[in-house]
Amino acid sequence: MNAIPSKATRINLLDFKTTPMRAFHITWITFFLCFFGWFGIAPLMPVVREDLGLTKAQIGNIIIASVSITIFARLLFGWLCDKIGPRISYSILLLLGSLPVMFIGLSNSYESFMLFRLAIGVIGASFVITQYHTSAMFAPNVVGTANATAAGWGNMGGGVTLIVMPLIFTALVGIGYLNTQAWRYSMVVPGVALFIMAFVYYFFTKDTPAGNRNEQPENREDLNTKKDKVSLWSTCSDYRVWVLFLAYGACFGIEITIDNIASLYFVDNFHLGLKEAGLIAGLFGMMNIFARALGGIFGDMAGKRNGLKGRILILAIFLLCEGFGIILFSSMNSLPWAIAAMLLFALFLKMSNGATYAVVPFINMRAVGVVSGIVGAGGNVGAVMAGFLFKSSEISYRESLFIIGIAVIVVSVLSLLLSLSKTMAQEVLANPFVSEPEIKESFVFSENNNQTIANMTQQKINDRQG
Repeated sequence: MNAIPSKATRINLLDFKTTPMRAFHITWITFFLCFFGWFGIAPLMPVVREDLGLTKAQIGNIIIASVSITIFARLLFGWLCDKIGPRISYSILLLLGSLPVMFIGLSNSYESFMLFRLAIGVIGASFVITQYHTSAMFAPNVVGTANATAAGWGNMGGGVTLIVMPLIFTALVGIGYLNTQAWRYSMVVPGVALFIMAFVYYFFTKDTPAGNRNEQPENREDLNTKKDKVSLWSTCSDYRVWVLFLAYGACFGIEITIDNIASLYFVDNFHLGLKEAGLIAGLFGMMNIFARALGGIFGDMAGKRNGLKGRILILAIFLLCEGFGIILFSSMNSLPWAIAAMLLFALFLKMSNGATYAVVPFINMRAVGVVSGIVGAGGNVGAVMAGFLFKSSEISYRESLFIIGIAVIVVSVLSLLLSLSKTMAQEVLANPFVSEPEIKESFVFSENNNQTIANMTQQKINDRQG
């Protein structure tokens, strides 16, 4: 009998042939293009504002629309990944998401523009599929790093978008199009890219290292059988999921909010042009080229030393530094210092993103899609809450950022309390769906407890067989 291909235990960036690494590269490139489509209109908003005569409150509603629908989309596609696998799920999302991106240029009013922006927000579910797919391809020792790197390089699309879209717009103006035409035609570029990528993803990736779901034998241990399936309710009743929900709202939720308002912020507060504001705002997103991956690397290192508690502790520290960094950024009146403060809090924000999903795969290995969907949705809930602050005509953008910084610090304290919980290990062992790797992740790896882990693991297996 042929050996069943196993999950990758290391990340070889020069490997494009093995199933896990090919999926890794195609996944991050796809996620990159999803961000390019999701936030392609953001750096052009000063032009759109003038063309459609939008008010501050209307722009706030548009920001909320762009991230609110993603809450439900992430829950849906997290569930779909568990049901039909990531390959088909991603292909469906890319095909559907490409349409509103290409056609948002047909908007001629605030109402129609907001509807298109709402539809584009569905693309944000791409994150859940990305994390699900890398979790399925990589072993526990590197899954945090793989998740963070794939997502980080994908999130980098938000930074590239803020830089590239104004250049596309400028090029169209340069060949004779009016401003009111150029922003509309600019959006065709990311839309077409998403449409093409749907077919690339379908034909060149696999659901797991062993192949697609319809190619796998029914007796495979890693498939969800009726005995192994975990209910949505049991997943939702795990309070750790909701702490991560809040944590991701405090990091990724703020990231996509900044992606939406950064160009406007620098245009309005420092009187910059569209290209200059886009370039500076783009630096925020470009930090993802390494910062999110660092969060995953530190999460994996903490997991090897201190188990699941270590992973959560490092997340709490990153969130705390992010919160203070945002407060610092909100107080800067000098452009150079504002840029420096932005990069500082961006570093910890993106490391928090990576650290969060270095925890997610170990919460419930039988429902990675559902957990990823719930936590991912938390990011968009955070963005919606922040959107209401930026919508208000009574609170300035600076004041909104200060309030957000305080909220992030509060969430970091909640995460810290979770990491200090003495019942963490007992709760993991009490979960009837927990696996041996999860048990090991819940304890410190040392000579003193290896036997304890082995005993508890064997006892758990005996209980199940009994």
